[in-house]
Amino acid sequence: MKYLLIVLVVGIVLVAMSGRRRRETGDEGRSDRGARRGRAAPMLACAHCGVHLPRDEALLDAAGRAYCSQAHRLAGPQ
Repeated sequence: MKYLLIVLVVGIVLVAMSGRRRRETGDEGRSDRGARRGRAAPMLACAHCGVHLPRDEALLDAAGRAYCSQAHRLAGPQ
């Protein structure tokens, strides 16, 4: 019983310390992905296969069509 009580107290202390650390770091502790999570990225469909991907990851040809990969860009639209 004594050891169970010690483990319980140590667990409560660890949880309290981790909560305090999260509050102290605030936004600085977030990664870029976590900070961007609230904003939706514009999505484009690949002109060859139709897969949707974020605009910043798409490859564009001279006509402005979006492709998901270099192979699909070279193959052209379907």
